[in-house]
Amino acid sequence: MAPAVGLPAELVLRGALVVDGSGGEPYRADAVVRGGRITVIHREGDPGPRPGAAPASGRTVDADGLALAPGFIDMHAHSDLALLTDPGHEAKAAQGVTLEVLGQDGLSYAPVDDRTLAGLREQLAGWNGEPEGLDWSWRGVGEYLDRLDAGPVGQGIAVNAAYLVPHGTLRALVLGWEDRPATAAELLRMRELLARGLAEGAVGMSAGLTYSPGMYADTDELVALCQVVASFDGYFCPHHRSYGADALAAYAETVGIARRSGCALHLAHATMNFEVNRGRAGELLALLDAATDVDLTLDSYPYLPGSTTLAALLPGWATAGGPQQTLRRLADPAARAAIRDAMEVHGSDGCHGVVADWTTVQISGVRSAELRSAVGLTVAQLAEREREPGFDAFVRLLRQDALGTTILQHVGHEQNVRAIMRHRAHTGGSDGLLTGDRPHPRAYGTFPRYLGHYVREQGVLGLAECVEHLSARPARRLRLADRGLVRTGYRADLVLFDPLTVAAGSSYEQPRGTPSGIPYVLVDGVPVIDDHRRTGATPGRAVRRTTPGPRPDRAPRRWEASEP
Repeated sequence: MAPAVGLPAELVLRGALVVDGSGGEPYRADAVVRGGRITVIHREGDPGPRPGAAPASGRTVDADGLALAPGFIDMHAHSDLALLTDPGHEAKAAQGVTLEVLGQDGLSYAPVDDRTLAGLREQLAGWNGEPEGLDWSWRGVGEYLDRLDAGPVGQGIAVNAAYLVPHGTLRALVLGWEDRPATAAELLRMRELLARGLAEGAVGMSAGLTYSPGMYADTDELVALCQVVASFDGYFCPHHRSYGADALAAYAETVGIARRSGCALHLAHATMNFEVNRGRAGELLALLDAATDVDLTLDSYPYLPGSTTLAALLPGWATAGGPQQTLRRLADPAARAAIRDAMEVHGSDGCHGVVADWTTVQISGVRSAELRSAVGLTVAQLAEREREPGFDAFVRLLRQDALGTTILQHVGHEQNVRAIMRHRAHTGGSDGLLTGDRPHPRAYGTFPRYLGHYVREQGVLGLAECVEHLSARPARRLRLADRGLVRTGYRADLVLFDPLTVAAGSSYEQPRGTPSGIPYVLVDGVPVIDDHRRTGATPGRAVRRTTPGPRPDRAPRRWEASEP
């Protein structure tokens, strides 16, 4: 990819502390970027003249006091529509993110038909909003990736993006939002659609096993689909059936799926939440360490609360049939009584098998402007204000907001977060929703928070170790041969940051605050953040899986299933 018009043909970064992504000792060097790649790395003390000494060499940036690292890779992003509407995409570019992985949690917008797209737009409005004027004309994975290549104004996107085929979207396309096993014919159709999406460039498959309709799939269905993913050398990225009461069993299920299918496994937002899992991260890590026969990685965000839609807490049976059926059940007294029993007595599958605690569920965004006074309140506080029980406030808000409400769930534990981020297979992922009045600050602060809070202030990770977590490890998972390291010949996806000042600028009160200490971010050699300012450049593109088709030596085993 050629540098943007008006930029120098050669960019010299002088005197940087190179933290190259390998986990090795940092070193001082000058680096030269030309034609979108790193062409020279001249270490301090190397023989010969330093690059950039002559005026004709192009632009020179004084990087003294700054660390030069590979661009960060957000392994769990929800920018599926934001990249198509915001050319600068400062939420991620300002953090040093140069590549995001979309299509997460089993739900996104390709592959679809007209009916499925309409249902998904309604279901995902709380996650991604409903951007005005967006052209929704794509239907297949390849067409969506082409749209990313074009970007909002036909000239690309601010950062690169890869895509996972979403299992829930496949299920919606073939079965609708029905709560039942797939027939043999339906499973075959899902496998065909999955193979097509992978052939068109997707890097794997995600699943959302507490979200409708993906939660209705059994283990055998997921194994059969992961066989297809394995044949394309992709990976499986599940949002597990539980991060609460049955968390360890849920993690064990996905490890078993990877083992049975031969598919690489990447655990989405790996954590152990709710009071039942306080201090139990070691049990999860022991389970993962014992899976020596599985190609396994994971991601996490460096915060305690989770974030999702308010409707996600409902029991799975209550969301069968899609959003309109869900709203009809919420209006029916008998169905509402059954939902209350599931949520407040037994613990619904949507709430990870844990009885709902309305004091931990904080409203972060609403679809209807008339409901904005609820933002920032917990459901318990909203109930107190309205003088009604917590469950009634929950249902009333869902109905009035047409299921569009987003929330923070204050259910995490610091000890668990720290233990998981130290693991040998750990990578970084923001899992950040970019919409709503007060979104989770992780959407705007994950990567500088790792470097500032957990490296400089807390010493949980070393600087070189943390950069490896955020760059080289995810690049290996994505099978990217020329990204994730500061190396000669590699793509110039780079970030310059100040290790002494880098910090997240976002908070729970001001969630869209800009990070500090990250003055330069390059995507394919083009500055998207230049001296702390967004440039408006859009050098990013869709990063497609490079294998052209299924490997002959890993062809999917024949799947045999009887009709239910």
